[in-house]
Amino acid sequence: MIPDHIFRAYDIRGVYGVDLTGEIAERIGLAFGHYAGGRGRKIAIGMDVRLSSPNLKKAFTQGLVKAGCNVIDVGLVPTPALYYAVVAKKLDGGVMVTASHNPPEWNGFKLCMRGAKMVSEGMGMEDLKALAQNPYLAEDEVKGEVVPDEGFLEEYTSFLLSKVKVSRELKVALDLSNGCCSLTAPRLFEKLGCKVVALNAEPDGRFPNHLPEPTEETLSELKRVVVEEKADFGVGYDGDGDRAVFIDDKGRVLLGDSMTALLVHHYLPREPGSSIVLDVSSSSVVEEIVKQLGGRVIVSRVGHAYIMDTMLKTGALIGGERSSHLYFKEIWGIDDGVYASLKVAEMLSEIEQPLSALVDKLPRYPSRSKNYDFPDQVKFKV
Repeated sequence: MIPDHIFRAYDIRGVYGVDLTGEIAERIGLAFGHYAGGRGRKIAIGMDVRLSSPNLKKAFTQGLVKAGCNVIDVGLVPTPALYYAVVAKKLDGGVMVTASHNPPEWNGFKLCMRGAKMVSEGMGMEDLKALAQNPYLAEDEVKGEVVPDEGFLEEYTSFLLSKVKVSRELKVALDLSNGCCSLTAPRLFEKLGCKVVALNAEPDGRFPNHLPEPTEETLSELKRVVVEEKADFGVGYDGDGDRAVFIDDKGRVLLGDSMTALLVHHYLPREPGSSIVLDVSSSSVVEEIVKQLGGRVIVSRVGHAYIMDTMLKTGALIGGERSSHLYFKEIWGIDDGVYASLKVAEMLSEIEQPLSALVDKLPRYPSRSKNYDFPDQVKFKV
């Protein structure tokens, strides 16, 4: 029996070997194949660096093939690259094997449909769960095929480079968290002419140095390195690369609201009157800046699936969350941590002020956020 609690608001996630096994992964793959339309549909699949990811990817792929879907295997990639594959190649859906920032024993699946529209609570997750738990769900008589896309990562990084221009040399310090961004971020910055200081740059699904979640605590080494190396800024990435947390030249960890506000300053003058998507927890400072620059604020429910959906529906210029997810129209509303960090480099290269000075100019209103831990049996009722 597939446990209910692995079906979450934005993804499917659980402890490998306990909540999530190869058998369960294959069953969910079969269900997702049917949900996507079955025979002849084209589905991309990618994975993060976790030790269980190859086994889960193989099992999920078997389920898709049994549903009659043709699978494009893009290999080891950041989550935003998987979304890019779905949109750029006009595929019917995609699945990323990842548990994002969770401890190494966890894993799961992020799912999207055509156009990178996320499968989430209220947007298909309930239907997918019902299919997966249906004991009568049948295989298709015609099996699909699996096609590896060997050159995909190069295609994706070339696309990102085409959207960014860094006009002077910068020095950046990166904490790759031993995750997927190790494969892309350092070489992208180097190709843009930046000097790179890279920490935890070897992909390692055990996450031996710290959890793949950029927080004040896990970024302590990066904060020190930014100051010692006199870097223009630092970036800490999460495990699957859809989130980036920034550190200014003084070694201060910056809130997502601050980075959204600075990117609004960078983007809105280029496209006056555009819409900016913010979540309900965003600081009123960001809203004020958007309005001062002649933009329009669209408020979304918290969660990357819902903000991506709002970005796609409204054609908004950029979007931002307090949690440091940043979204961009020119990459189809995708939240891409590496791309966000490249755009910050672009922004800083065009001005002579340090990042700390830009942050210090932002208005400040007292606010406090607090996270609460709930058992899985409780949290989805709250």
